[in-house]
Amino acid sequence: MGHLESISAPRDLRGLDDEQLGELATEIRDFLVATCARTGGHLGPNLGVVELTLAIHRVFDSPHDRVVFDTGHQTYVHKLLTGRAAGFDRLRQEGGVSGYPSQAESEHDIVENSHASTALSYADGLAKAYRIRGEDRHVVAVIGDGALTGGMAWEALNNIAIAQDSRLVIVVNDNERSYTPTIGGLATALTSLRTNPRYEQILDLVKRRLTAVKGVGPAAYDALHAMKKGMKDALAPQGLFEDLGLKYVGPIDGHDRAAVEQALTQAKRFNGPVIVHALTKKGYGYQAAMAHEADQFHAPRPFDVETGEEHPTGRIWTDHFGEEMVRIGERRDDVVALTAAMMHPVGLDHFQRRFPQRTFDVGIAEQHAVTSAAGLAMGGLHPVFAVYATFLNRAFDQVLMDVALHKCGVTFALDRSGVTGDDGASHNGMWDMSILQVVPGLRLAAPRDAARLRELLNEAIDVDDAPTVVRFPKGPPPEDLEAIGKVGGADLMVRTGDQDVLVVAVGSMVSVAVDVAERLGAQGIGVTVVDPRWVKPVDPAIVALARKHRLVVSVEDNGVVGGCGSVLLQTLNEQGVDTPVRLHGIPQDFLDHAKRGVILSRIGLDAQSLARSIVEEITAADEGSELVEADQAP
Repeated sequence: MGHLESISAPRDLRGLDDEQLGELATEIRDFLVATCARTGGHLGPNLGVVELTLAIHRVFDSPHDRVVFDTGHQTYVHKLLTGRAAGFDRLRQEGGVSGYPSQAESEHDIVENSHASTALSYADGLAKAYRIRGEDRHVVAVIGDGALTGGMAWEALNNIAIAQDSRLVIVVNDNERSYTPTIGGLATALTSLRTNPRYEQILDLVKRRLTAVKGVGPAAYDALHAMKKGMKDALAPQGLFEDLGLKYVGPIDGHDRAAVEQALTQAKRFNGPVIVHALTKKGYGYQAAMAHEADQFHAPRPFDVETGEEHPTGRIWTDHFGEEMVRIGERRDDVVALTAAMMHPVGLDHFQRRFPQRTFDVGIAEQHAVTSAAGLAMGGLHPVFAVYATFLNRAFDQVLMDVALHKCGVTFALDRSGVTGDDGASHNGMWDMSILQVVPGLRLAAPRDAARLRELLNEAIDVDDAPTVVRFPKGPPPEDLEAIGKVGGADLMVRTGDQDVLVVAVGSMVSVAVDVAERLGAQGIGVTVVDPRWVKPVDPAIVALARKHRLVVSVEDNGVVGGCGSVLLQTLNEQGVDTPVRLHGIPQDFLDHAKRGVILSRIGLDAQSLARSIVEEITAADEGSELVEADQAP
């Protein structure tokens, strides 16, 4: 039996010797590689934190001491050490282990954070709460994998620095090797000195004694302090953090478990905020990951363990977006591209290779990206900010006040919109169409297929006096669906039988609506299906169509509250249209992780469920029951 099978809680680690811990680290890496080869997942970041996580759980007492990871995708090792190995065969699948921390899974997870740069703020609040309540507990915040590029992390550091009695240890997981390691006896001695509680007491005593000497005292103290700081800065890159008032330990080799344990023990002893700087390598221990130039297997699809080659998949929405961006860039030299630490995931790597001077990666800083895009637009360019739909939520104020207020021609390309599934509640892009409805002047497009993505992206970039949005889902697009006609600016997709039901389908729901129409037609129900293409503002032609039908049904992969259907209902009310309306969208809930198709079926956004619901409505009307008027619809 391997060591991993005997680990049900962090306390089990304390009975293992150095050799056994080394064997356990190897077991964990082999386990993670084998698991992610089957399921996909965030492999590279977790291979890099094996020893780091082992050390944290040997020095601190979770869950009494709280451990918060930023970003949360680097918690696979933490999950294995807290008794969740059994669920890893279904990692990120329905009924299996989540790819992020989960309160429902374990008492060892307190924060379900997968939006980066948040852990330090959580940890600051936790540490302050324990101090006020008089609880003898430490808080450990593990931040890395780009999270320190987010402004929120620095806002937190600014406040942590003045909370000198917070028992908070910040572990900086530096997997980009920004600094060379400091090694040697003198550096170790200085580290021990800096984290000794008597260090500050002695410094204070020396300062008071020296400054009391008239004439030469203050100058002597300043010289002594400058020499000490200069000597330390020559040996270790702590200047930035210590200028904030934070104690600093490191840098240390994050793959040397014993060294990490020693540093964490020293930091724990110091009753105040301390930064422990650990240098790690993403993908460490698996050659295929370390050799992967793009991202060291940050989040590979299922792959072959021996070769590291990912299993082939079809072209996804992102591929079509990336290729069209290059074509647009070749046609228009005023188009520039921005992303927030997601160059490859959002498909801008193609544009970057072709136009490196016109491509900007701002790090995990969505707010800055949006306002910078406004500045680019004011300077005569047309920026395209490509971002996951869920992450645009973080920059709503900037979209509203910095872009829309100034009528800037900025295009937002929202990847992974709607239900994404695998990464759980925080990654579903189900809020954007509700949030963006309140932005004056903004135009929002939802393409139904790859051809419409290319078409609408070009139309969006042609708008230079208002923000535009093009949103598309995760995975492969359906086969291109050609319209049978036009109704105003909308595409007419289906027109059969009497004017019984008007289905207004948004984006990826159009192909589902066409399937619904076939099912309804087989039961003698007349159906009209329209794709608005531009869902904000509401096309007047759709209002006119609604007057002629017995029932209007809106279908969208966005939250049902405040979404496109809600705005359509409101518009019909304002225009005096009394046709009953039914809204179908995502319930306002945080959805558990599962495959996109599974979730869509569960929430009633599959063709069978939608057709059944509409048949019941029409049947009830035929039997004499009144359909709910538009202003009474849910």
